[in-house]
Amino acid sequence: MHSISRPKKSLKPFVLLSITAAIVTIVMKMLAWRLTGSVGLLSDALESFVNLAGAMMALAMITLAERPADDSHPFGHGKAEYFSSGFEGLLILIAALSIGFSAVDRLLHPRELEAVGFALLVSAGASMVNYFTARTLLTVGRREHSITLEADAHHLMTDVWTSVGVIAGVALAWWSGWTWLDPVIALAVAINILRTGWHLLQRTAEGMMDASLPPEQLSEIQTALKDISLDGVSCHNLKTRMGGSIVFITLDVMVPGNWSVQQGHDCCESIEAHLHKILPHTYVTTHLEPSDQ
Repeated sequence: MHSISRPKKSLKPFVLLSITAAIVTIVMKMLAWRLTGSVGLLSDALESFVNLAGAMMALAMITLAERPADDSHPFGHGKAEYFSSGFEGLLILIAALSIGFSAVDRLLHPRELEAVGFALLVSAGASMVNYFTARTLLTVGRREHSITLEADAHHLMTDVWTSVGVIAGVALAWWSGWTWLDPVIALAVAINILRTGWHLLQRTAEGMMDASLPPEQLSEIQTALKDISLDGVSCHNLKTRMGGSIVFITLDVMVPGNWSVQQGHDCCESIEAHLHKILPHTYVTTHLEPSDQ
């Protein structure tokens, strides 16, 4: 038997929120960089361009992922989300390399910082925009099992902590006169961004390779199956995978051999309904077998 839970709500409004936040922060951070000439603030601004590119890709892929199943794609288009997370991961790696080259150049050619006070206030404001956007995307992404929104949220949150480090470092460089601190901080930012990009690419590869659900979700499913209290009924051979934001579950349901077809059908429907309650947006496939064979 096959069953799928209720349709997902559209996630496009949340991606549009990310796009809007990226545009706002680009304007604010580029202003901060132009005022100071800080390569640290420039690295922060460049990451916002990555945010915008990633959000645009996310909008395209979520639009595709939300298309209904058809004859060519009977299980839907959910895996399109992995193209978005992979694309954003690559953009993050490129941004990290660009920031690194800029930082090395500034180490070789030091420059005094200017108008730092106002510029740092502007950068701090941009970070607050990213923080509240990231919290919103992360909450919705986890609730809806969307790797695209989660990837965007984690990237934005990394941007927030990066900005905090840049703001503190640039302020210290300005106050102390140690101009070498500015490019050193930019290099640290590049390394941090590189780590985030690599993590996103790993998650994308796992999804494309049909990796199983995380251990905590598998344990939740196994516990739910053990709670089935029908006499003579047991579940075996559990397999899971993710298809974008849709969870796919297959399992064998063993029932007494003297049951009617209707009894076996009703039992499978009950098990599938139980799984839909604990894991929304799930496609469940059950295979009915007699337990006395």
